[in-house]
This record gives sequence, C-alpha cells and structure tokens, in this order.
Amino acid sequence: MSRSFIAKNPSVLVFLAGLALFTLLVTVFSEGFGVGGLSTSFVKTLGKTLCLCLVAIAMDLIWGYCGILSLGHFAFFGLGGYMVGMWLMYARTEIIVEGALAQGAIPPTSQEVIDGIGTQIFGVVGSSEFPSIWAFSDSLILQLMMVVLVPGLLALIFGWLAFRSRVTGVYLSILTQAMTLALALYLFQNDSGLRGNNGLSGLQNLPGVSASQDVVSIWFLWASAFALGAGYVLAAFVVSGKFGSVIRGIRDNEARVRFLGYPVESFKLMLFTLTAMIAAIAGALYYPQAGIINPAEIAPIASIYLAVWVAIGGRGRLYGAVLGAAFVSLVSTWFTGGQAPDINLGFYTIQWVDWWQVILGLSFVFVTLYAPKGIGGLFDLIKTGEKS
Repeated sequence: MSRSFIAKNPSVLVFLAGLALFTLLVTVFSEGFGVGGLSTSFVKTLGKTLCLCLVAIAMDLIWGYCGILSLGHFAFFGLGGYMVGMWLMYARTEIIVEGALAQGAIPPTSQEVIDGIGTQIFGVVGSSEFPSIWAFSDSLILQLMMVVLVPGLLALIFGWLAFRSRVTGVYLSILTQAMTLALALYLFQNDSGLRGNNGLSGLQNLPGVSASQDVVSIWFLWASAFALGAGYVLAAFVVSGKFGSVIRGIRDNEARVRFLGYPVESFKLMLFTLTAMIAAIAGALYYPQAGIINPAEIAPIASIYLAVWVAIGGRGRLYGAVLGAAFVSLVSTWFTGGQAPDINLGFYTIQWVDWWQVILGLSFVFVTLYAPKGIGGLFDLIKTGEKS
C-alpha cells in the first residue's frame, strides 16, 4: 500500500489494527486456545458477524458508492455457501461410506462408494444419483473456485442484461429482488440438485480433521477476520482512485457521467460482479460456522435486511457498513437468543423474540428520516467537535 493510498484512506490502518486486536482478544478468551471466557457458540457468532460485515461492505460498494440498491446480494452470499457446502457434504459422507463398506468381506469398488455417497446425500429427496452440478464436489480446489465463479457469472449475466437496457432506480431493485426470489424458489425444488428444502447440513464438521469445535471455531474466526480485512482494503482501494470517482459520479448524476464519455454500463457491471464475488466469499465462510444452509437463507427478505444494516451503519462509508452489520447482528443475537428479559406490562408481555423485527424496522425508518448518515455519522460529529 502506497503512502498516497494510506493518506486517502486513514481509516484503513485503524480498521486493520482494531480487527487484529479484536481477533487476538477473542482468541485469548476462547475455549479452544485461551482461558475459556468465551463459549464456542459465541465465538462462532462473532465469526459469522465478521462474515456479515464483509457482505455489508459489498452492499455498501454497490449501493452507498454507486447508488444501485441491489436487493439480491444475499443470493450471491448463499450461493457461496452452497458451493463450499457441496464439498463439505461430499467429503464428510465419503469418509463415512468408506468406513462402513470397509467392514465387508470384499473391498468396495469405486462405483459402490460413489453410489453409497449419493444415497446418503440425496436419499432424503428420494434419489441416489449425483446431479451434474455436483461434478466437482470431490475436489476442494475446484469447489473453492466455484465459490467465486458461479456467483460471479450469474452477476455478470444478470448485470449485462439489466445495465445494457439502462434499467435504473426502483425498477432495477425490483429486478434484483425477482432474481433472488426465482433462485430461492428453484432451490426449494427437490430436483434442483441441492436437496430442496432440506438444504446442506453438517457443514461445521471439517472432513478429515480431528480437532474439536472449540479449535475449529477459532480457525474460522481467523479466516473470517482475514477475509474482512482483505475485503476492506480492496474496497478502500476501489473507491479511492479514478474508478471510485466515476462510480460516485454515477450515483450522483449518471446522465452527466455518460455525457462526459465514460462507459457507465461497464463500470456498473464491473462493480456489480466484483461485489457479488465478495458476497460469495463471505457466504463460503459463514455457513460452515452456521452448520447448515437452505433456500430460506436466499429469500428476498435477507437482502432487504442487508440494505437495512448498511443504512443503519451509514451508507457511503465502509466502516459504517461494518458497524451497521456488526451492531444489528449482535443485538439480534441478544434479542432472539432469549438473553433479553421479557417485559410484563400486566395486560401484555413483551417477548423480544417476536418484537425484534419490529424494532429493526422502526430503527430503519428512524435512521432514514432523522439520521441518514447512520452510526458512521457519529464520527463526523466527533471530528467537528475536535475542530471547534
């Protein structure tokens, strides 16, 4: 990173230092590597929160900096989870099937092993044959490539069709939501090749790894922290140069940028595809920590929540997107995890599990009307106070 890049983005070093300190503290207080002050389940929650912060950065790039309100980026997040989940299920099931068949009098053939794996994975939907989309599921390297290639290709095709037609504003938002809904409905079908409503489960068990979940949770925390740090640096690099100036110009006045001779559609397509791949990487790290993924995760409401996180944090600020995602994720865990005490009003008992989404919706409305800069805007107040 050059001095000019750091000068333009002073928040980068602060963010990386804070992220490193956070990761170190969680490791020290974890059950796997530290004193045991933090439970393994909470460490996983923190690791998943880091992944949500990464997808929030992707959303902020496309919406906060380019002005495209995409209601479909959680679809790319889910696809990334499905791609890595296919290898996790295959490899884990392969070990189980080979162990069971090895007890027979005659060593199993490779086809018998494959048939056994297929029966174990797809028996829940009444099948035993591998769909064509599982062609590379036995290779970790190829499936990791699919994590970015499949969502990236989908974003490229969708973006090319939408942007070349110059669809903008609310109409583009509706199209992205329709894409997400179509993908979710397709995945709900048993013949989609991804086990329909059952989804992929047992993803928290790393094949061939004998380490306990205490240790594995820290590994994923490290990986998530590294991905978030790299994603933040990449996003800061994108918005700090000429490319960043052009996409901000597209956000503020697309017609004028086009009049100046810039290929607006190409800039949009590049950013849309890039952010889709960032979201997919976040999903690939999130779902092994969650342990399961199903089509409900890709429902349009998830992408709407993503927009709410960025709005609450303060769109157009990378650190704002991170703050919004982290704040909503952790507060949501507190309210919906049974940790927030119910309030008995006599005539009615407020149970936060039922009321959390109402609070989130009201928070979005409040931020939109009275605090459009979100949580990130607090830093502006601090800077103003220091100058005065």
